[in-house]
Amino acid sequence: MDVPGGPRLTFRVLGPLQVQGTAGPLRVPPGRQEVILAALLLETNRIVSTSQLVDLIWEDNPPETARTQVQICVSRLRKLLVDADGEVALTTRPPGYVLHTGAGNVDAALFTGLVRRARSLGEGGDREEAVRLLRSAVTLWQGDCLTGLDSGPLANAARQLNEERLAAVELRIRLELELGHHDRLVGELQRLTHEHPLREKLHGQLIQALYWSGRQAEALEAFRTARRYLAEELGLEPGRELRDLEAAILAGELPPPPAPAPPLVRGATASGPEAPDGGPAALDAASPAPIAESIRHETVPHQLPADIADFVADGQRLGTLEKALSGDGRGTVGLAAITGKPGTGKSTLAVHVAHALAETGFPDGQLYCDLRGTTAAPATPVEVLGRFLRALGIPGQLIPESLDERAEMYRTRLSTRRVLVVLDDAAGEGQVLPLLPGSRGCAVLVTSRARLTALPGAHRVELDVLDEDRALELLARIVGGDRVVGEAAAAEALVRTVGRLPLALRIVAARLAARPHWTLASMVQRLADERHRLDELAHGEMTMRASLSLTYEGLAPEDGGLLRLLSMAQAPTLPSWLAGALLDDHRPFPSDLMEPLVDVQMLDVAGVEPSGGFRYRFHEIIRVYAREQLAAQHPPDVRRAAFARMAGGWMHLAEEAHRKVYGGDFTVLHGTAPRWRPPSPYVDDALADPLAWLDAEQAALCGMVGHAAEEGLHDLSWDLATSLVTLFEVRGHYDLWESTHLTALAAVRKAGNLRGTAAIRASLGSLYMSRNQYDTARQSLNSALDVFQALDEPMGEALCRRDMALIARTNGDDAAALELYRRSLADFGRADDVVGRAIVLTQSAHIRMRQGEIDLAQKQLDEALDIYEGIGYAGGRARTLRRVGQVLLEQGRNDLAVLTFTEVLELCRDSGDVIGEGHLLRDLGHAFAMMGRPDRARDFYDRAVSSREQVMDFSGGALARLDLARLLTDEPGRSRKLLVPAVEVFRERRMTRELAEAERLLGAC
Repeated sequence: MDVPGGPRLTFRVLGPLQVQGTAGPLRVPPGRQEVILAALLLETNRIVSTSQLVDLIWEDNPPETARTQVQICVSRLRKLLVDADGEVALTTRPPGYVLHTGAGNVDAALFTGLVRRARSLGEGGDREEAVRLLRSAVTLWQGDCLTGLDSGPLANAARQLNEERLAAVELRIRLELELGHHDRLVGELQRLTHEHPLREKLHGQLIQALYWSGRQAEALEAFRTARRYLAEELGLEPGRELRDLEAAILAGELPPPPAPAPPLVRGATASGPEAPDGGPAALDAASPAPIAESIRHETVPHQLPADIADFVADGQRLGTLEKALSGDGRGTVGLAAITGKPGTGKSTLAVHVAHALAETGFPDGQLYCDLRGTTAAPATPVEVLGRFLRALGIPGQLIPESLDERAEMYRTRLSTRRVLVVLDDAAGEGQVLPLLPGSRGCAVLVTSRARLTALPGAHRVELDVLDEDRALELLARIVGGDRVVGEAAAAEALVRTVGRLPLALRIVAARLAARPHWTLASMVQRLADERHRLDELAHGEMTMRASLSLTYEGLAPEDGGLLRLLSMAQAPTLPSWLAGALLDDHRPFPSDLMEPLVDVQMLDVAGVEPSGGFRYRFHEIIRVYAREQLAAQHPPDVRRAAFARMAGGWMHLAEEAHRKVYGGDFTVLHGTAPRWRPPSPYVDDALADPLAWLDAEQAALCGMVGHAAEEGLHDLSWDLATSLVTLFEVRGHYDLWESTHLTALAAVRKAGNLRGTAAIRASLGSLYMSRNQYDTARQSLNSALDVFQALDEPMGEALCRRDMALIARTNGDDAAALELYRRSLADFGRADDVVGRAIVLTQSAHIRMRQGEIDLAQKQLDEALDIYEGIGYAGGRARTLRRVGQVLLEQGRNDLAVLTFTEVLELCRDSGDVIGEGHLLRDLGHAFAMMGRPDRARDFYDRAVSSREQVMDFSGGALARLDLARLLTDEPGRSRKLLVPAVEVFRERRMTRELAEAERLLGAC
């Protein structure tokens, strides 16, 4: 689609979305930006409204910030296009945006223009030129329109263009039939009717082409095939046009074919065709006469390596590969590519498939070459063609020197044969393309660790690890079924330990087969130590380390360095920004650093984040290998610095998530560990919903608390742990809260970090209080407060006194609680923390309400609401509105209280605040009990019990059980079932007042 002298940017939508600049392909971030650019390209030079873009991205469920997010995406696209120096303008034009560029720069516009001109030429009688234009138009396509884009509405527009493509093909075939080219169209039409069996026009064209080629019986069979398919799929008879064609053939009334158009002779003179040096005529004159004589018989090569008896594979995968290589109706050479990470069995599968097809599918021979793509000296196409030509019977002295001449001789030699070519371990497409035959009777099967996405028309199979059943089957075939059955648990552990990687499994199985006295469990034990696992994965010439080293040693130095550093990450999947952190690279698209490792299968793409960024993961054995190389090649100070940046990146993101939830750096203490900032666009996109991000990264964040502690980053460990309370508190993750804090506590105590120790103890006090373990909470808070006072840390003092006040309030000591709240307010004032102030005002309002000071309580709640609404802290607003509902209940305004509680319940559900939801269900139970509606009260108490116990909040569940038992005095059996587990919880948590009442009610049952 290059336009000489044209603008520097071209766009493709006829296939995957692509942008090509002068410096090469331009990467458009996947997700929203891709959808917006695609929509603008489909309407080039026309306005696309913002509302339409919102619908394309979110369909029926756009967020409130949808229009803002569209504006951000457009701004980033505009910068991307400007930076590429393209003569392209993305402008704002109410009510939306316009992408201004020439029609010749967008393949869809170019396609539409070519088809329009071709129709006009065809109608004017210039069919040959029309056919040429239509062929040019169709070659612009690289697959279905906008392949891979996730947008339902955009898919409809893409389907329309796909339909126009087929219509252009049908038009071109009609014109070629009118030119008398029927004999050359049969193969293409057979393929098209197979691919589009419901298009009656294509079936009709095939029937005409067959009939005019003298194949009347096949023409009638083609009609019957079309009729049968339409009946089976749609329950319909063929249309009038197809039925008339059949009738005309049966009656012998179909008009004869048009006379073939005379061939267009280009470059001819009155004296005949030119024969410049090196042209066809010159080649004929220079060709040595003895060639034909020197090849006196057909040589049939059989070069395949031996197949293996214990082969295990997916039958469906085998079937699709065999069909791709030998299926009927192909118009071109059969081509299949098997790709995958080291050790997944690519070569084994290729050889097995080749043997299965050799006898019947390719009787004229099988060529095989190890292309050595992962070695330091890959085989060159010239070298391989020389080997193949000799195998095909060409004497060495007659094989030309140049690549082009060898490729021409190779294609000529295979043009009338059915030969299967197996190219093992290809480095890339450039090594493979010169080795492709030209005849559709041949097929090529390629294996590679690269993905080979630029091989035209290739059927691709990407191998991964075996599923557990096939892994166990392979183990049983090598070591014997009895051993696997006899040690079933050890067998399952063994395949898990090697990550179900076929080569690794073959190695351990071969070792076990050679040592029948070894148990499977003993091999699991030998593999358990990660430091020596690769040593164990060796048997004879099979070694896992050697297989991995072939790919590793072929990496560019910077890619190898990143692979080694990435092995330090212990997260289950790896976000792209980690690469930037480990290398201290601040590029805007850090996934560009990861992709070379994906290309060679040393990393896998694990998924796509909601922000559009990619997630990656290691296979465990590759990670072990990379860690081995890390220890060997990076000194400790380099490893420590890279790890600190990675940990600092997680800390920065967690800190930003807290800020977005709370509206700022409120009610939290931070340490002094350095942060590393991922690219701002990534942070903005990832934290658009901060709680959702914390949820998604929970495992990685919690793991980093422990990992940082192990690496001696104690200040970061406690800081990250306490920052995660933002998630733990809302979601009720009390076990994670405790485990991360105990890990961090051990680290800070070992390092003598007093401030970190106090921060962790204060946060643990909040946890124990949430569990209603008030004595334990008080002890933890008192010890933290002593340290904070010694350090003159107002934020720490404020947090401790706030929670101690809540304990006093819960135990009925209102005077002590109010004094602690008063001092906490002063501390939050010194720390300039308005959210802390609002929390204290909300909590102490409960006491004012209990003491009958309703107006003062309402005043405090109003001030708290003003603070929350001013900074945008939705969670605080919900908690304060709950207190407003309780004030309304105290005032006897029950209906309004129920409405308020119901509104807050919806807020909690929308934000995923499961703890808040349990509180509100119980509040609604209280409200309906006070309104004299026990049935509704029972329903809400029941739901409160279920809600609290579902998240393992057994003390909260016990309180709701007690509430419900108070209403069920006339149902002693059910009351007992409610109270027995509640009594156990109250006794365990030392909740003395609740325990006394529960035991009294239980005694009355």
